[in-house]
Amino acid sequence: MCGIVGLYLKNPELHDQLGRLFCPMLVEMTERGPDSAGIAMYHEEQGVGSKVTLYHHDPHFDWDEVVEEAERDLGVKVSVKRIATHAILAARDSSTDLRGWVERNRADVRIMSSGHTLEIYKEVGLPANVLERFGIAGMTGSHAVGHTRMATESAVTTEGAHPFNTGEDLCLVHNGSLSNHHLWRDWLERNAGITFQTENDSEVAAAYLTWHLRQGASVSEALEACLKDLDGFFTFAVGTRDGFSVVRDPIACKHAIMAETDDWVAMSTEYRAIARLPGVEKASVWEPKPATVYSWGRA
Repeated sequence: MCGIVGLYLKNPELHDQLGRLFCPMLVEMTERGPDSAGIAMYHEEQGVGSKVTLYHHDPHFDWDEVVEEAERDLGVKVSVKRIATHAILAARDSSTDLRGWVERNRADVRIMSSGHTLEIYKEVGLPANVLERFGIAGMTGSHAVGHTRMATESAVTTEGAHPFNTGEDLCLVHNGSLSNHHLWRDWLERNAGITFQTENDSEVAAAYLTWHLRQGASVSEALEACLKDLDGFFTFAVGTRDGFSVVRDPIACKHAIMAETDDWVAMSTEYRAIARLPGVEKASVWEPKPATVYSWGRA
């Protein structure tokens, strides 16, 4: 099962409405994934060069202690913004490796995302409750990707919810199942130095894309490589700092629908999630073809 939604706002005048437009889309996918939900939001912030979204199961966790340690070790000013069980640590300098510092020094927290614009929020529970918990409706930005999960291959946990992020500003959500992800997990750990936080096959797919991007590939090239190297059936929706992409496997047995107007591009597992968007009656609507990469973005 599981449900995917993605929204890319081509019209900058709509950026202040991203959360409000996105939330009803994700709620429509509740029946496809009632056990947990996750949201990836992309938005620029003045004075922020790098940031990490972190999770701790204790809502009263002392994030100030983490900030103090990071500032001491990295020698830079680090700010913190707490949202429920998550916290966003940010630094002004884009070269500050906050993700690497957390991986080396704070095994007690989990990394939801890292990058310049990306923030990932995810939790166990119904999508509507997750969205309300993090205040997603009030958030702004250029694009968002979301997922509602019905767990079939791993436990229902916050860490196991989608989206997954393994590199700067990249996120992936997945509807389907991979059969050779264990082989790729071992290879990526040994040869690419990528650290995994879950047993989820979707995290492996995200890491595979991260590895290709580090080698200089474009997002489209990395997704085309997925069609050759990743076995199984899948629909991927991928967010990057500059845009949004979708690809289905060569059989394309998992549901997907797309729509586009002059103002936005949207993707969902079912059309009912798109039907709420403004101007949808004038949209071009289609089912994405098998083994075909669709991309939109600023670049």
